[in-house]
Formats: sequence, C-alpha cells, structure tokens
Amino acid sequence: MLAYEALKRAITQMDIYGSTTEFRLDERQLSETLGVSRTPIREAMTVLEQEGFVRSVPRRGIFVVRKTKREILDLIVVWAALESMAARLAATQASDSEIASLRRLFNEFEAQALANQMNEYSEANIAFHHAVISMGGCRLIVDMTENLFLHMRAIRAVSVRQENRFEISMREHMAIIDALEKRDPDLAERLVREHTMGLAAHVERHGVFPE
Repeated sequence: MLAYEALKRAITQMDIYGSTTEFRLDERQLSETLGVSRTPIREAMTVLEQEGFVRSVPRRGIFVVRKTKREILDLIVVWAALESMAARLAATQASDSEIASLRRLFNEFEAQALANQMNEYSEANIAFHHAVISMGGCRLIVDMTENLFLHMRAIRAVSVRQENRFEISMREHMAIIDALEKRDPDLAERLVREHTMGLAAHVERHGVFPE
C-alpha cells in the first residue's frame, strides 16, 4: 500500500482549509510523481474514499474532502476528549525525556518574534499534539485519532495564524508541559481539554469553512 501511504501523506500536507479552492487529485500526475502505474493509484483512491478523505465526482474527478463547519466542530470535540485522556495518561506514564522533548519543540521560538515564524510554529504546534497523543501510551487512542489528524492538522494550521492565536497557543502549551512535568494528571487533562475547546470556540467565531 505504498501508493495509499504516499497519497495520504500528500493530502495531510495540503492546506485544505487555507482557501476556498477545491483540491483535485490528478490520477495521471500522481502516477508520474510516485513512479507507479495507475492501478495502485486507483486502488488507493478507493480506500481513501471509503475512509472519507476524498470523494469522487462524476465527470469531474477526485477531490479532497473538506468538512463543513458543523462537522469540524464535532471533530474538535471528539479530539478534545481523546487528547485530554492521552494527556492524563501521559502525566503518569510518559518518561522524563519524552516530556522534555515537548519543551524543546518550542525552545527556538520567542514571543516577540512568533509572528515572523508562523510556518515553523505551526509545524511545532502539530508535532506537540501528535506527541501528547503518542505519550499517553494507549494504542486505541492513537488509532482513533489517526483519521481525525488530517483535518485537525489543517484546522490548526489555519487557526493559529488568525487573531494572534499563536500567542495564546504558546502560553497554553507551556502550561500543559508544566502540568506534565509536575506529574499532575487532573491538571494536564483539564488544560488539554480547555486548550482544544478554545480552538472550537475560535472556529465557531472566525472559521471560514464550507457550510
């Protein structure tokens, strides 16, 4: 399933909520780029459509699915529940070095210069949430969030650039790391849940997504 993994990775990197442009996947171009025949591309597209990542439009082609605003808000609520539990588990189960790695993600950023480091900060932000999920050590939570991650990544990438949200994000990340370092599961769980629900509130107010 090399074609499937490559296509999913490519979709994950797309800024699907950064504009109103539809993202169409060109079968021939993908075949040439990946150096494989069209058959594995078609097979991968079928699986991705079953998983809800792409949709086939007759006589138009294959397009990356963009969630509606209501669907996005529901998705964020589910993510908040899963990641907050992962944080609770991480507070008692993660190693000191794993927790220290979270702080290192943000060492290079200075509050006064964040506006000029948006792309880099956005990537660190995504890595932070992915790491918290992983550090919880629950395989089922990791698996359940895998298919949510594509959309959460794109939503966070857009939202962090709006209304100086990156400054709020940075402060909240530091507080979460402090709670994990203190090995306080109640606080870590609450802060992660509040952080993600803050994203939901932001999307509700400012998100420009399909209706």
